[in-house]
Formats: sequence, structure tokens, C-alpha cells
Amino acid sequence: MANHYLDELDRKILRLIAEDARIPFLEVARLCNVSGAAIHQRIQKLTATGVLKGSQFLVSPEKLGYETCAFIGLFLKDPEQFDRVVDELKKIPEVVECHYTTGSFDMFIKIFAHNNHHLLEIIHDKLQPLGLSRSETIISFHSAFDRQLPILDMLNED
Repeated sequence: MANHYLDELDRKILRLIAEDARIPFLEVARLCNVSGAAIHQRIQKLTATGVLKGSQFLVSPEKLGYETCAFIGLFLKDPEQFDRVVDELKKIPEVVECHYTTGSFDMFIKIFAHNNHHLLEIIHDKLQPLGLSRSETIISFHSAFDRQLPILDMLNED
């Protein structure tokens, strides 16, 4: 993956919209001392190059009754089945992240469940049939923080 050159204006735009994705482009333009058209063009460029991956509203799982957050390391019986297992994991709505990892796990997932009983049902009824030899579950009591990667004033290398 290529790193993209970001000038000071790009970094300032990213800082502003990362802080508040609903900030109007004209407000970003005012704070950056450029035209609204310039902001629009920069946002399009940042999106086209993949630096920006869109915007979204964040839903609170807890407010919807998902009180248990767990991280599960998956060990596959047949590691050649990665692609099939990922496709099946995408069909389980409670699975919100899936990572290929180094170390002992074949995959590492993040999952939300209503409670521990629901978590057990998901593991037993939805995960085990995917061809797991075993899994290791870590339950999160509380997220200390959750953030995007900050836009720092870093030096860009060509």
C-alpha cells in the first residue's frame, strides 16, 4: 500500500472532519482560509486515493441491548478455509470486526452479544460450525477509549 502525500491543508481538513464528520464544508473552508470549492476538491481527492473511507453515524451497541463485548481468537481446523470462514463470519451480524493475525490465532474477531448467555449461543451455534478446532474468548468489561488514528503534523517522505 502506498502512502499518500498530505500537505498541511490536507492534514488540517482531516483533523477538522475527523473531529466532527458533520461539519459543513463551508465551515471547513472558513477555518482553512480557502474556498468551499477547494475543500470539496480536496475531499474528493482524499476519498479517491483511499485516505478517506467515507463517513458514518456510530451506533452504541449498549443502547441497543448488546451489553457484552468480546474478542475471540479463532483456530481453524483447516486454515486453507480462511476465505470461506470470512464469508460466513460476514453473515453473523454480531461479528463487527475480523482480523487476520500473527501469533497463535488464525483469526481474531470482535463480537457484541446481549449477554453472556447470548455470547455462548453465538459461539456454539454460529462459530463452531464454521470449522473451528477451538476458540479463546476475552470479554471486555469496558472500553477505556476508542478513537481514530490522529492526524499528526508528520513529515511526509516522497
